[in-house]
Amino acid sequence: MEKRLGKGLEALIPESIKKKNETIEKIRLTDIVPNPFQPRKKFGEKKMKELVMSMKEKGVIQPILVRPQGEGYEIIAGERRWRAAQELDIEEIPAIIRKDIDDSNSLEISLIENIQREELNPIEEAKAYRELTDRFTHSLDTVGIMMGKDKTTISNTLRLLALSQEIQDYVEEGTLSMGHAKALLSVGNEQKRKKIAKLLIDKGLSVREAENLVRKLGETRKKISRIKDPEILQTEEQLRHKLGTKVNIHQGKKRGHIEIQFFSTEDLNRLLGLIL
Repeated sequence: MEKRLGKGLEALIPESIKKKNETIEKIRLTDIVPNPFQPRKKFGEKKMKELVMSMKEKGVIQPILVRPQGEGYEIIAGERRWRAAQELDIEEIPAIIRKDIDDSNSLEISLIENIQREELNPIEEAKAYRELTDRFTHSLDTVGIMMGKDKTTISNTLRLLALSQEIQDYVEEGTLSMGHAKALLSVGNEQKRKKIAKLLIDKGLSVREAENLVRKLGETRKKISRIKDPEILQTEEQLRHKLGTKVNIHQGKKRGHIEIQFFSTEDLNRLLGLIL
């Protein structure tokens, strides 16, 4: 399957198919239902207002894309135009009716259109990819070819769904970017992720600053893991005074060992005399 992203919606409708499997006509809005596979769940209020104003002045310039569904039609692409037409109490809307599209194709085309328009947030995009891989059992390679993206990009986007719903909401709202989210993924503890996410938002930190913060916290965590228990340090000090030499206690999860330094055979015999 060739890469089609960037060629426009017309690239999805070859001339040979247009004649056999589609018609263009006006359809009553009441006969149309939204696409359950629509990847975009949030429609920006500002952009919707702009579209409504444009359609009020110039009408519906671009037809929506639908497929027959029951006694009516289901939207494949153009849900915003359909919603705007509803707000304006328009009774009919021009539509391209495609008769050869199954559920998988419907999601694929809707995904491509939204990605081309850059109207999906990263979480919506990730959920759509998961729909393609889980519901329609496409491999990551296949999804990459469909979207015109490499497998690694698809995989990295899917990883965002490992974040808590709270952090996903921040990304959907645009409070955190995908770059911020990717930085947070390197934090293993979920509670720490949430605290860092709130810090990023409160301080308005950039992605680079977020990456640096996460890296420093990781380094601090390693240093903390090397800090000895205060009781161990106190015992080491007591042994140093008693034995008159440097003593190190190494404690593991299940076992440990004590290092006692000596500097000559005479010094060793002195230590043995104190211990034995």
